Amino acid sequence: MNNSVVEALEKVLAPNQILVQEAVSERSHHIWRMDTPLEAVAVVLPKTTEEVSKILSICHAHHQPVVVHGGMTNMVGSTETQSEELVISMEKMNRIEEFDEMSRTMTVQAGVILQDIQEQARENGLLFPLNFGAKGSAQIGGVISTNAGGMRVVKYGMTRHLVLGVEAVLADGTVVNSLKKLLKDNSGFDLKQLFIGSEGTLGLVTRAVLRLLEAPTSRNTAFIGLRDYKQVIALLKYMDAGLGGNLSCFELIWNNTFRAMTTPPAQVKPPLPYDYPYYVLLESLGNQPKTDSQLLEQLLLGAQDQGMIEDAVMAFTDSDLNWFFKIREDVDVLVNRCRNDQHFDISLPIASIGDTLNPILEELSALPGVEKVFAFGHVADGNMHLIVGKAEETPELIKAVNQIVYAPLQALGGSVSAEHGIGVHKKPYLALSRTPAEIQLMQLLKKSMDPKGILNRGKVIDV
Repeated sequence: MNNSVVEALEKVLAPNQILVQEAVSERSHHIWRMDTPLEAVAVVLPKTTEEVSKILSICHAHHQPVVVHGGMTNMVGSTETQSEELVISMEKMNRIEEFDEMSRTMTVQAGVILQDIQEQARENGLLFPLNFGAKGSAQIGGVISTNAGGMRVVKYGMTRHLVLGVEAVLADGTVVNSLKKLLKDNSGFDLKQLFIGSEGTLGLVTRAVLRLLEAPTSRNTAFIGLRDYKQVIALLKYMDAGLGGNLSCFELIWNNTFRAMTTPPAQVKPPLPYDYPYYVLLESLGNQPKTDSQLLEQLLLGAQDQGMIEDAVMAFTDSDLNWFFKIREDVDVLVNRCRNDQHFDISLPIASIGDTLNPILEELSALPGVEKVFAFGHVADGNMHLIVGKAEETPELIKAVNQIVYAPLQALGGSVSAEHGIGVHKKPYLALSRTPAEIQLMQLLKKSMDPKGILNRGKVIDV
């Protein structure tokens, strides 16, 4: 059956758009696993939506399972493959098709890199605010399919808030085109939302219309030291109110994580001494360059006078600003300190983070086989990240770590995934965040839209 699929694909694609055998094994399923050869029947490289449609029509007819590859920066095993699966890589669908300054939109193919979108908007005086560390590798199709978040969710929302239209191809090759530039469209079901965050299990995103915003003319940043989590919560409320809607980033970093991010082999120095249990990276985006910096400085002085913070330093140059953000964005320095790394992106009620996460960190640190635990995250939207460094990568230790991290979430109404998705790794724990009725509805949608179960099979839910 596999040979017949490849033969059928050879009739609709150019020879350089189909990779088999050694050309497949030269690739990988993740940018952090480049030394692990990819296993797949073949890799196909479509250039257009029409070609994606033809590929999926052939796969549907042959019951051929497919896995979609984008920038391969996912954190939950979404791009892992088995030898009998076909990989559809979106890397050649990498064109920005239209920039509409008047509508403040950009129409892009799924393989466009997020950073290229940001730069195109910036060059035209506009802003695409979605921002996270993997922006130089992540493709917008994968970003949409996982509903990625990042560091500016508190001001601009998740990916779904920045997508006006989506084109997707269903499992049987049907093209669903909803590439509208409308901010408001209440004409029935909002079908694009089916594909945003469904991790390619309901259809393959091929093109999108992105919402752009007027670029801010001022950007002010500070690093702040705090002694306890109560101060963190008080500062968040104080700054959100004082900045008048301009708070765009409020990142919390635990002491040992801050140390690891700012000591060799990390290439950045600490902007504050290692004296505080917590550090906050704060950003304000506004349009009053002359006064926005003064306002932030006054607010920081006021916070210190009220005993809300222990210390703070502002970035007064572009160099300082880039330095501050490099500390938070360069998660690789944490990964490189781990022999084996396990990642989490849990979501909690903001007020519960301190009392919940600190006992988790203590329990993890005491678990045999765990060598390091790093905590940080987007506290303003309740999304906390953990990186657990381990001596070995055994199923037993993975399960024990998962149990410690996920155990408190259900009682708090939390989530096992704030922004990375479910994929394969979190699928056994989906029921902690979703009710049986919700999971049944997800399964119904999957069966209805992909009755043969060929799209990213085994990801997110079982059917």
